Amino acid sequence: MTILVTGGAGFIGSNYVLDWLAQSDETVVNLDKLSYAGNLQNLASLKDDSRHVFVKGDIGDATLVPALLAQYQPRAVVNFAAESHVDRSIHGPGEFVQNNIVGTYQLLESVRAYWAALPAPAKADFRFLHVSTDEVYGSLGKSDPAFTESNTYEPNSPYSASKAASDHLVRAWHHTYGLPVLTTNCSNNYGPYHFPEKLIPLVIVNALAGKTLPVYGDGQQIRDWLYVKDHCSAIRRVLEGGKPGETYNVGGWNEKANLDIVRTICGLLDSLQPRADGKPYADQIAFVTDRPGHDRRYAIDARKIERELGWKPAESFDTGIAKTVAWYLGNQDWVANVQSGGYRDWVQTQYGGQSTPTAATA
Repeated sequence: MTILVTGGAGFIGSNYVLDWLAQSDETVVNLDKLSYAGNLQNLASLKDDSRHVFVKGDIGDATLVPALLAQYQPRAVVNFAAESHVDRSIHGPGEFVQNNIVGTYQLLESVRAYWAALPAPAKADFRFLHVSTDEVYGSLGKSDPAFTESNTYEPNSPYSASKAASDHLVRAWHHTYGLPVLTTNCSNNYGPYHFPEKLIPLVIVNALAGKTLPVYGDGQQIRDWLYVKDHCSAIRRVLEGGKPGETYNVGGWNEKANLDIVRTICGLLDSLQPRADGKPYADQIAFVTDRPGHDRRYAIDARKIERELGWKPAESFDTGIAKTVAWYLGNQDWVANVQSGGYRDWVQTQYGGQSTPTAATA
């Protein structure tokens, strides 16, 4: 038995692959094009593990993807592949349209052709799970109820608009062609291997380097925070028991303002690795001009996945953020390699000068 994971060298995808193989002997074929945030060093522990087959490639490759499906005959495809940074989407929306919309369309077409040709039992059991975001629902007022699966889509950034479009394509391929799809819309993830351009890893890394801790606007933008390993367990549960055609919101039940997140991290660092001058890390906080179209609040109502599939997060924010800060303190080499671009050199070193390890184990 095999599953195909796309985007499995990114933050959430690599955590999912590691988590899957820690609990199962089922082979993972990992397709990732290794864009700037794709980091095979996240999967270094699997380098000699035959259960993990890494292939460098694009979900939009209409030759490669069908060939992989034919060769490995996966029982499921889990699609993490996406451009995911709002700021980058504001400055360069074209890449988000191409990768998140056109790429998803081409992946769906490749998977649909594969699925249609499967024998009846395998066809009935097959699943395509699409991993999306709560940002497709738009922004909430302070007292508005949390997002449910029936909320209208109202995306406000090029990133969220591209993810909303991909969600609509997945839904349409189910209703039009019968493809057995599942969609998950998650809240803000955090945890190990998070590329340090996002809020939590950026604050940790900048604090330790003595740099400014930038906070957009007044810092009162509210998000629901989900520990990445909880997200991985939710996806496994949806893949196992979710009803084809359904959407499941995945949240951590942890609504926090950005400024409170920054102050919490500063407090943990004050305890675990105090500044040499004895001053609090919070002294490094600086408020910067808010970004265009910055959504004020996201909140996930995750009662459906708990009610129907029995899933709920194992971590509170306090336990999850403590684990996250400890991980970054204990993995400074990983951080340095990401910041310097050395993680790309690591691939070349590990694969004997082969910079594109197509169909190699990783």
